[in-house]
Amino acid sequence: MTRPYTMSFSLEERYQAGDSPLHRLDPRVKVVVALLLIVGVVATPERAWPAYPLLWTLLGSLAALAGLGPFRVAKLATVALPFALAAAALPFTLPGNTIGVILGLPVSDAGLARFLAVMLKSWLAVQAALLLAMTTPFPDLLWALTSLRVPAALVAIVSFMYRYLDTLRDEAERLIRARTARSAAIPARKSGGRIAWRARVAGGMVGNLFLRSYERSERVYAAMLARGYDGRMRLLTPPPLTRRAVLLGALPVIGLIVIEGLALLLWR
Repeated sequence: MTRPYTMSFSLEERYQAGDSPLHRLDPRVKVVVALLLIVGVVATPERAWPAYPLLWTLLGSLAALAGLGPFRVAKLATVALPFALAAAALPFTLPGNTIGVILGLPVSDAGLARFLAVMLKSWLAVQAALLLAMTTPFPDLLWALTSLRVPAALVAIVSFMYRYLDTLRDEAERLIRARTARSAAIPARKSGGRIAWRARVAGGMVGNLFLRSYERSERVYAAMLARGYDGRMRLLTPPPLTRRAVLLGALPVIGLIVIEGLALLLWR
């Protein structure tokens, strides 16, 4: 497959090289399937509890097919759980039957059910996104988004954001090296100052990092203009979308439709 974008990263990437059917599947199909899986997970009725293990079984089967391991992907997806804790107030704020008291606050059954549903949906949705990222090289994701008529400005923003993470990291490492070179530790006393002093220094470093990154981005953009950049990402003609790729991509979607149908008819 011809890749229109070439770039190298020193940052550790999520992509796991492999030769599984999921790795070989057309990136356009994988993007569409991943979006449908995420939408299906989010649209699952919150009290359809039997649907959640079925959804995880579907995602785990895809992870096993890709050779990634369902439990490994499930463990990586727990990164979303701390963010889902933003819904921790739901058990105390939604009206419903009181099922207990925590710290003097009544806990409603409706609020607890919604909170658990938010946690499970976040965990499952991140697994779908991880399957896409771990089986598709980032350049392939870019041309797949472009082929799917995603706005060119959005694709360019995603591309530059990912491409220049190393640039931001380099600037941060320069600041840290400069601070280390100008710091001295006295054995007789604790170095580094008090917490307020450290916070003031850290705040100054963050502001300095922003200014240096902004200036660096201006220089990079000027260099791009000098080399003929006109705001468009060049894309070679993508390979044709085969019927086999569409059929393979339809299998998990059919499984999702069956699960959602059961959730709506039996478990809602």
